[in-house]
Amino acid sequence: MTGDLNTGTAAKPPPREAGVHPGRRPGARLSAYLWPARLGMVDYYLSVAVVLSLLPTARQGLDGASLLTSAAFLLGEVCLVAAAVAFDDVTGHRDESDAANHGPDAAARALAGKTLPAGTLTETAAIRFAGCALVAGALCWAAALFWAPHRPLWAVLALVATAVVVPQYSWGLRLSHRGFQEVFLAVVGWAFVLPLFGLLTGKAGGLAAVEAFLFGLGPLLFGVYSNTHDAEADRAAGRPTAACLLSPRGNRLFIGALSVVETTVIVTAPLLDLAPWWFPLAFVPLKATRARQFTVGMVRGDILRGRLLGIRAHRLLVVTLVAVNLLVAGSA
Repeated sequence: MTGDLNTGTAAKPPPREAGVHPGRRPGARLSAYLWPARLGMVDYYLSVAVVLSLLPTARQGLDGASLLTSAAFLLGEVCLVAAAVAFDDVTGHRDESDAANHGPDAAARALAGKTLPAGTLTETAAIRFAGCALVAGALCWAAALFWAPHRPLWAVLALVATAVVVPQYSWGLRLSHRGFQEVFLAVVGWAFVLPLFGLLTGKAGGLAAVEAFLFGLGPLLFGVYSNTHDAEADRAAGRPTAACLLSPRGNRLFIGALSVVETTVIVTAPLLDLAPWWFPLAFVPLKATRARQFTVGMVRGDILRGRLLGIRAHRLLVVTLVAVNLLVAGSA
């Protein structure tokens, strides 16, 4: 994605043999179809680990129905994100922004990372893949609703809304082309945590809400670095990200402000009795990583290195959330 709903390093895409179209051989076709799913990028999918670790804090066990619901929800996540990424690849190929961002002049993000400009997948095949992934994701989430131990109305509506909105990132409503790109990255993260927690427990606890918010900030806090790198091509393609609309200094302030928001939520959660008093102490390593990310990416100007540090910071966030939840459950 130009705005990187699913960014970072992943498995190397299938090579294209000279004179051989990837769809001509079954193995090549399967490999090329699987690449848009970005299965090596697990950052959104880690939401399920956060939710499962929250269950003991809500005095909820993991029975058969909860396990089936969680598995179906995870598969639905994978399919819906794969559909959104594949649709975005088609859009990026059509407006040539992917070729600009991932071409020969962008050695750190090789053109081979995008299957359409690289010729490893045709546009028709990518659209077909996205459509199939969308249907599969909807069916998986329908199964999750069927098996769910609880079905609070807010969780059901949130799940349906997420299934409808996620593929609209740069297809259909083209939300990322209408100024909602940064909001989208965060909201998807929130929607992958809180509704599942509601389906498993029947409620939305304070700690779960805090952790859903922090989880959603994770992809946003490395996505904005991708947007900074891609600003010129995004501007030419008519995608109004913050990096396109703001001055370089304004963009730096915006990214710094996002990290301040993260810190504020962490610090105020215990004050609002939503988390234990030691909650902020657990995130000291995360905030140290955030400071390094900003220094490397925004101060020193190594944007792609900053993005990579952001991906690592998000995964550190998930580890921290899981550890906090286990400690909270153990002390209850």
